[in-house]
Amino acid sequence: MLKLNVKNETSRLRAVVLGTATSNGQIPAIAEAYDPKSLEHILAGTYPIEKDMVAEMDAFNKVLQKYDVTIYRPELIADYNQIFTRDIGFVIDGVFIKSNILPERERELDAIQYVIDQIDPLKVVRPPEEVHIEGGDVMLWDDHIFIGTYKGSDYKDYITARTNKEGVQFIKDLFPDKIVKEFDLVKSKIEARDNALHLDCCFQPIGPNKGIIYKSGFREEADYMYLVNLFGKENLFHISRDEMYTMNSNVFSIDSNVVVSEKNFTRLNNWLRSEGFTVEEVPYAEISKQEGLLRCSTLPLIRD
Repeated sequence: MLKLNVKNETSRLRAVVLGTATSNGQIPAIAEAYDPKSLEHILAGTYPIEKDMVAEMDAFNKVLQKYDVTIYRPELIADYNQIFTRDIGFVIDGVFIKSNILPERERELDAIQYVIDQIDPLKVVRPPEEVHIEGGDVMLWDDHIFIGTYKGSDYKDYITARTNKEGVQFIKDLFPDKIVKEFDLVKSKIEARDNALHLDCCFQPIGPNKGIIYKSGFREEADYMYLVNLFGKENLFHISRDEMYTMNSNVFSIDSNVVVSEKNFTRLNNWLRSEGFTVEEVPYAEISKQEGLLRCSTLPLIRD
C-alpha cells in the first residue's frame, strides 16, 4: 500500500505521478480549447507538437530520477492529452482527493487508477457533484491550505474558473483543523496574460518561508496582502505580467532547497540561486503554450 503524505509544497519528494505527452493527439479545434493561451497558439499555428513535448517531459523525468523519486506515469490513452496530472487529483496529508474535472477529462483519472488501487480505500475521496475543485488551485503550507477560486456571479460562464465556493467549503469540512484561506483569482476567456487559470499561475511557496507571486492575479488586494503579511514582502519574488504569462510561478520543488524551473526564467532562476536554492533547469516552453508548466504536470503522493 502507498502511505500518502503531503503537508506542504517543498518537503523532500519521495513519490509522484508525472504526466505524459506520448500519444498526445491532434491539435485541438478552436472550440476544444480549455484556456486562452492554448487558443492563442491554435490560432497562431504555434501549438506545440508531440515530439517536442515528449522531450521536455523526458528532461523533467530525468531530474526526478536524479533525486531518486519514485515516478508513476499514467496508462496511455491513445491520441489524448495526459500531461497535466495536477488537475485530476491531489493529496492533502494522507488523503487522496479526486477532482471533479471537466467531464471530457474523466478518462485521465481512469489512467491512474492502478496508482489509486495501491491506496487505502478509506483514504480516497470523491467530492459530490456540485463541488468543483482542481489540484492547481490547492496549495499546502503546513497548517494552511491555500485555495484559488472565482467568486464572480458569472462563474458558470468561465471555462477558466475551475474551483467554486462549494469546493472551498468541501476542503474546510474535510480538514477542520487546518487554516483554509481562499483567494479570488482574475479570470479571462480571451487574454492569457490576464487569466490566473489556477492559484499556481500567480503564487507558489518555495523553501520554508519564501514564495513567487503575481500581484495582479488576485481580484482583491486584501488577498494579495494576506500573503505579503504571512510570508513577508522581502521573502516574495514578484513576477511581471509577461512572467506570469510564461508561468514563472509554476515551478516545482523536489526539496526545500531544490527547485525545478524552466531554463528561460533567467530573472527568477538567478534570484533563486542568490537565495541559496539549487535550480534544476529544464526546457518546458512548448508545454507552457497550453497554460501549464512543471507543477501542473505533477501529482505528489509522498513527501517527507
